[in-house]
Amino acid sequence: MPHLISIIDDDPSVRAATNNLLASRGYDVQVFASAPEFLRSEVVAATSCVIADIQMPLMNGLELLQQMRSDGRQTPFIFITAFAEKSVRARAIEAGAICLLAKPFSRMALINCLIAALERFHERE
Repeated sequence: MPHLISIIDDDPSVRAATNNLLASRGYDVQVFASAPEFLRSEVVAATSCVIADIQMPLMNGLELLQQMRSDGRQTPFIFITAFAEKSVRARAIEAGAICLLAKPFSRMALINCLIAALERFHERE
């Protein structure tokens, strides 16, 4: 059974490109335009990895990660951002993200982060 990867980004072009890349690699992918939309979905518990933008309206990626942790979910996170300042990177890693990728990122950088995240997911099972 393929891993379910949830992509959360308010930019439709990023969602589409990331979805296409991961689906072409055989992953089961769900896309969401916002963190609240993801949290209301039926796939939260089945998600093997979250790929989320940090800067989003309503709830940012770091707040989403904190909400998931307070709900007892240890799902691995990969953050993507157009604002990769050192302070943002430090906050993301401190919060427990596996990777933080600056937009635009290479396909292989995302795939390598995803492989690391899924290894972490299997360690927790």
